[in-house]
Amino acid sequence: MKYRFNGEGFIYDRRPHVFVISTDGAAAVQLTDGDFADADPTWAPDSQSIVFASARHAERDDDDASDLWRVPAKGGPPQRLTATTGPVALPSFSPDGRSVAYLARPGRNGYGRNIRLFVVPADGGDAACLTSLLDRSCGALHVRPLWSPDGRSIVVAAEDRGDSGLWRVATSGGEAPARIVGGERALNGFSASADGNLTTFAASSPVAPAEIFVCRADGGDEHQLTRLNRAWTETVTLSAPERFRFTRAGFEVDAWVMRPADFVAGQRYPALLSIHGGPHAQYGHNFFDEFQVYAGAGYAVIYANPRGSQGYGEAFAQAVVGDWGGGDYADIMAALEEALRRHAFIDPERLGVLGGSYGGFLTSWTVGRTDRFKAACSERAVNCQYTMFGTSDIGHSFNVVELGGPLPWEDMARYIERSPLTYAKNIVTPLLIIHSEDDLRCPIEQAEQLFVALKKLRREVRFVRFPGENHEMSRSGKPRHRLERFRHILEWFAGHLGRAQS
Repeated sequence: MKYRFNGEGFIYDRRPHVFVISTDGAAAVQLTDGDFADADPTWAPDSQSIVFASARHAERDDDDASDLWRVPAKGGPPQRLTATTGPVALPSFSPDGRSVAYLARPGRNGYGRNIRLFVVPADGGDAACLTSLLDRSCGALHVRPLWSPDGRSIVVAAEDRGDSGLWRVATSGGEAPARIVGGERALNGFSASADGNLTTFAASSPVAPAEIFVCRADGGDEHQLTRLNRAWTETVTLSAPERFRFTRAGFEVDAWVMRPADFVAGQRYPALLSIHGGPHAQYGHNFFDEFQVYAGAGYAVIYANPRGSQGYGEAFAQAVVGDWGGGDYADIMAALEEALRRHAFIDPERLGVLGGSYGGFLTSWTVGRTDRFKAACSERAVNCQYTMFGTSDIGHSFNVVELGGPLPWEDMARYIERSPLTYAKNIVTPLLIIHSEDDLRCPIEQAEQLFVALKKLRREVRFVRFPGENHEMSRSGKPRHRLERFRHILEWFAGHLGRAQS
């Protein structure tokens, strides 16, 4: 089933393996082979072996589990170190070479569960979870666990209520992890000096693109090292978000409002409600070009972390599993109402909604349930759960889990019920559909089906296809395509929402 992958194409006959390349120019030596994908290699401190992550168990085509394996640097059969309990990644040797730390998510196909920090003996054995007392996910940055020189603690990054920071975790176990780098910002990466006395990290905030910071190992004496973006930030107007929280159905939900960059008191502004993807992701205090573009074009921007979002604990993230379009939709609409109640400058008659991937699903779902919005943009969306099951690179596992577990032939009604396409007849909101032709995560047929249905219904719909792009186009696509995407979105909403009014 795993014969192709978004952003890579067909992978059935192309497996990545571990090689050693000599610094003296000798030919590279291949250490692993077989019908397996090997990743994240790391050297042992004595340079005699390498540990890597790989799925080599018999059921690997039907789950997302993997293991840590150790192979001699001169070649030989790999030794399995872990017990195939779930996906593992980013192994990191202790300074003395006796242990390996790694990040893992307990359970096979356990989408929405916390990624935790584990340690296993370097020769294999029982693994110990070191972050059971930290109800946060530790895998957002894809950075290896960072050992202290004495091996007594490990630093990991974790998402926390819209932010991401660093926690120091004792390797002895039993102690709650201590946060050493925090604040309303998002980290992009981190490292440490060889003696462990200094920690450095890249971080951004809503009005500051990423810069490099340094602090002591305990987080003290922090200061900024670079100002690479100062010349740019001094020439543009950026909008800072205002966070608010509300409680609905027993969940505390975070939401934010950004004022238009040219905000003038006493005027009323159109607003865009943006829905994040995932669903197990989070909005927060990072620098996000999209929101600044919309604010710069004269819109208020509303966004929230509904149930299903990371950063609020495993129970909150898992609350959306089996309930796409239920409590999450209610949370988003409640965030909109709360934003309108708190901010009189938002015009309730000129609202738009947009989102990508799962956010595209919830956008398509929303306009199938309410005519509250004057226009919408559904991008790289999940519109038909049934057909995505067999066409997406991860549909045969991800969609099954997120719908609560049944396979299509076991509960076809559930797949149809939780598909926005089913409710196309109710969509009267003008809809812009954006999709990339090489998207293997949410294949373009997801867009094509909804477009044809709305055309058949004589509804106002525009379909923009981007050639040569995949699911990540808005984040890492060709610059000209990313600019063209913004042009389509801004023109669409300008035509339906207009500008500020006194």
